[in-house]
Amino acid sequence: MIVIRELKDFPSLSHAVVTSGTFDGVHIGHQKILSRLIEAARQCDGQSVVISYWPHPRTVLHPEDSSLHLLSTIEERIEALRAFGVDYLLLLPFTREFAQLSSEEYIQQILIQAIGTRKLVIGYDHRFGKNREGGFDYLQQNAQRYGFTVEEIPRQDIDAVGVSSSKIRTALERGDVVTAAKYLGRPYSLAGTVVKGKQLGRTIGYPTANVEPQEKLKLVPAQGIYAVTVLTPMGRFKGMLSIGMNPTVQGTKQTIEVNIFDFEADLYGEEITLSFVSYLRAEEKFDGLEALTQQLHLDKVAALQVLG
Repeated sequence: MIVIRELKDFPSLSHAVVTSGTFDGVHIGHQKILSRLIEAARQCDGQSVVISYWPHPRTVLHPEDSSLHLLSTIEERIEALRAFGVDYLLLLPFTREFAQLSSEEYIQQILIQAIGTRKLVIGYDHRFGKNREGGFDYLQQNAQRYGFTVEEIPRQDIDAVGVSSSKIRTALERGDVVTAAKYLGRPYSLAGTVVKGKQLGRTIGYPTANVEPQEKLKLVPAQGIYAVTVLTPMGRFKGMLSIGMNPTVQGTKQTIEVNIFDFEADLYGEEITLSFVSYLRAEEKFDGLEALTQQLHLDKVAALQVLG
């Protein structure tokens, strides 16, 4: 997949088949649209093109709203689209100026002049242009004038998978990582840098890597203990993860700490990726380190049963 970040750099294509959207999470609803996009491009020996935006439009249009939590960083979105087999990704910077483009300006400047669109594939509820004024009906009425055809993915096809980004966020916010994985088509992941913590875990036989998320807007699942897999520079390992306040040792802020099984290397400063497999239990306050250590032993047994 070729990633292009400026309109002027977009190449001339023989038959561009295009879709557009934020694609946060690239979940199974998005994948319905992407599958049809790639199929349509193959049918006409053309090229599949995804138009997406960064930063997320809501952060630009409503900067005062701190409630937005992303399912994917821009790097994760790029990799998910690449893995799906998209030919070209046009990643446009979303600004207030860009948001002022009318639907007609969007079509003329981006779809026609920059890309040379021959076919547009969109979801049933897709809107574009200033105040989301453009949609399928408008496109269909003007398709002949624009010189490209328009295909809408029917509502029943997308609704059949019963997924939306908000449903996935809700599942993660209650710790339901199994449902989130079902809707995403893969386990939810969180990437971050390993930073120094209190180093208490190593004194009780369960050393942990403290993870600082890369993207501040990335959604951190509910507090609790999870079975996870951990991608490190040395490979992928099994582990158990704690998200919480460490009440047993009077913690004062939320931390993300992972105990990686059968692993001894120094990870300080390294980037690792956590993939959530199962929620094990809620965070608890124990009567001292001995009781905590006994529970960690049980957590490890439970995690290994889940992870196999």
